[in-house]
Amino acid sequence: VQLQASGGGAVQAGGSLRLSCAASGSIFSINYMGWHRQRPGKQRELVARISYRGSTDYADSVKGRFTISRDKNSLYLQMNSLKPEDTAVYYCVAGPVDPRYWGQGTQVTVSS
Repeated sequence: VQLQASGGGAVQAGGSLRLSCAASGSIFSINYMGWHRQRPGKQRELVARISYRGSTDYADSVKGRFTISRDKNSLYLQMNSLKPEDTAVYYCVAGPVDPRYWGQGTQVTVSS
């Protein structure tokens, strides 16, 4: 499975960004898709995930601001009301039931 993420960039606090991820390869095995991030000096953490059936789960820090969605082989993350603490490298992940496959990261920088 190959994952190609795009959509990162630099915005001011309060702004919005939309991340996209395209999956290819053995996509029939994918039930789990999600976004993780690594903030400066921190370990990687779950941001949001979505199952094949569409059930979603969010980190408390992004609830009400971020929305994850998927369409066939694509995954999206709509990020609104961005905060400086959302600055991180964001990774698209996928797998049968867990984040087994990782895409390259995309940088999101939020300035105050």
